[in-house]
Amino acid sequence: MKRLEDLLLLGDPRLYEKCEPVLFDELSLVPGWVADLDNVMREIRAKYNFGRGIAAPQLGIMKRPIYMNIDKPTVFINPEFTYLSDELFELWYDCMSFPNLLVKVKRHKKLTIKYLDENWQPQEWHMEDDLSELLQHEYDHLEGILCTSRAIDERSFKWRP
Repeated sequence: MKRLEDLLLLGDPRLYEKCEPVLFDELSLVPGWVADLDNVMREIRAKYNFGRGIAAPQLGIMKRPIYMNIDKPTVFINPEFTYLSDELFELWYDCMSFPNLLVKVKRHKKLTIKYLDENWQPQEWHMEDDLSELLQHEYDHLEGILCTSRAIDERSFKWRP
């Protein structure tokens, strides 16, 4: 079982790598990955009081699942955006890979994402506002992009109070 100390931190070169798709014959690995992601997210919540989603590469799993647990656990395998709104909004963002740093970014207000669930069934979800920005953040991890690269400007960084 992966723990908080297994979480990759800012500066680890793996955080900047684009992840490979999950293959059908790897589906049996997904429950173990999800258990690890859930465990680390629970530890982050206990220590830092935040954490709604986590992407596999944050634990060094260089594949394309995202795990989110807000109302219920949801696994997004090989997600793809099919719609991103033109309307953007700004927010201060945190990340488990640098938990005490906040970064001001712009995100799409609405999106539609298609993905495979843990049973390899195609799904689609339209999201707005906080869920939209959360999925954009986690999706960026799959692409090897950190929110530090999306900062609005050089003044868009601050330490968590």
